[in-house]
Amino acid sequence: MLGLLFFAASLTPSLIPRGPDVQGVLGGLVTAIGYLIGQIVAFFWRAADLPQLSGRKAQGLTGLIAVPLVVFFLWVLGSSLTWQNDIRQKMGLEPAEALGLVSILVTALVTFLSVYLLGWLVAGLFRLIRSRLGRVMPARRANVLGFVAVVLILFVVTRDGIVDVVVRGLDESYETAQALFENAPPAPVAPQMTGSAASLIDWSAIGKPGRDFITSGPTAEDISAFTGRSARDPIRVYVGRANGDTPHARAELALAELKRQGAFDRDVLIVASPTGTGWMDPGSHDPVEYMHDGNIATVAAQYSYLQSPLALILETNTGLEQATALQDVIHGYWKTLPKDSRPRLYVHGLSLGAWSSMHATNLFRLLDDPIDGAFWAGPPFPSAFWNYVQNQRAQGSTWVLPVIGDSTLVRYASHVSDASAAGAAWGPMRIVFLQYSSDPVVFYDPRSLWRAPPWMRDPPAPDMSAHLMFMPVVTQFQLALDMALSFGAPPGFGHAYYAQDYIGPWVQVTAPEGWTGADTVRLKRHCDMGFQHGCANRQR
Repeated sequence: MLGLLFFAASLTPSLIPRGPDVQGVLGGLVTAIGYLIGQIVAFFWRAADLPQLSGRKAQGLTGLIAVPLVVFFLWVLGSSLTWQNDIRQKMGLEPAEALGLVSILVTALVTFLSVYLLGWLVAGLFRLIRSRLGRVMPARRANVLGFVAVVLILFVVTRDGIVDVVVRGLDESYETAQALFENAPPAPVAPQMTGSAASLIDWSAIGKPGRDFITSGPTAEDISAFTGRSARDPIRVYVGRANGDTPHARAELALAELKRQGAFDRDVLIVASPTGTGWMDPGSHDPVEYMHDGNIATVAAQYSYLQSPLALILETNTGLEQATALQDVIHGYWKTLPKDSRPRLYVHGLSLGAWSSMHATNLFRLLDDPIDGAFWAGPPFPSAFWNYVQNQRAQGSTWVLPVIGDSTLVRYASHVSDASAAGAAWGPMRIVFLQYSSDPVVFYDPRSLWRAPPWMRDPPAPDMSAHLMFMPVVTQFQLALDMALSFGAPPGFGHAYYAQDYIGPWVQVTAPEGWTGADTVRLKRHCDMGFQHGCANRQR
């Protein structure tokens, strides 16, 4: 009955809409977990020799529990399609015509039986080991040692299995990266560009994400056509992981290339941290180059070839070390320049890039000569600095869009807010977090295993369901599944950040000279003209 309760609860909505097959897997998994929890409780109940009901009393108690369970099950079953379509409509998706109950039940049953079979095999292994040990020792000792032996066996098998998968993933990633290096397209001809014959950075070792960043984005002609003013070609410097043996070496190479291209003579300098694969979101970087008439330089250094989930697990420290080294080196040189002639310095990152950039932004290092601001989008839930700021929110403000102090230092943006509304003017440093209220990468909470996340205790945000319901264990797995689905959400929802929502925060953080609200509207329209990447319609 606990398993069925968990299955019914899994039909309630969470942050991202689910299709029948995904819902079936979730339902079968939590049903198996509920069943396992019930078995564990029953085991300890019997082991403690506590009283047990039998006969009519047991049947009566079962019926007493079963009736509300059946009512709850029928209620969520009848409401689930409405709930899922409510979220889909909020995200601009076409509503589903049917719940797909048969698909849900079949998939859930297969998932449950698979997990049950796995548990049965583990229990059988325990019984086998216990029986062998029972031949040479007392039963109680055989039970304890049998349990310990099974745990150790499972640990070794799981560990080796995980290592094998990771090694294969690493091999494939590095093979892919090396193939990209060997088949790199021709290097840029323009000597001022990164990777050209005049550049200090080897084009063949940069890797595809870096090459895409360097060769894309608006040109001076693109920017002038939009603004009607004279413009410059933006500077983009990118150091691939293979361009240096250590984080510090890559950071020093980036600094040397910035100097070569004259980046410190520009008005704005952005130190960016890429995602796990090294990707730089054009929807973020293109708009800010339009805002500043191309009089801007952006620098980034790659720390991994792996997809973000794998990089998060295996190369977290590598990302933090690379971001720290890059900020240390760039800021260390920047603060030696005359204050009246150096560029304004900002830091930026998306997702894992936001995490590493926040970690690298050491406030103690900045005390003597602080940067001008920071813009972090989609900060992952483990980020220490983000968690610290979140917990300073003013009373009455929501977890998904909090107010911090008088908003002179930190503001928040989302798809419904551009961080412009505040009770006081900006101070000397400007920090903006962009986070969608439907983004589980930001709002996943490991403690939802036993308690409701903070945002679930607030009134639901515009893109959240009004029928969110907390259930221990089940909510944890719903949010974990949401994270996997969030990368495929429509632009502006989940973890799919896009250009229109970067524009307002960049205006707030970098304060482009002479920029107006009408300019923001025009740029949003320009970036929504169907360009495949960012806000530029051609390569540089």
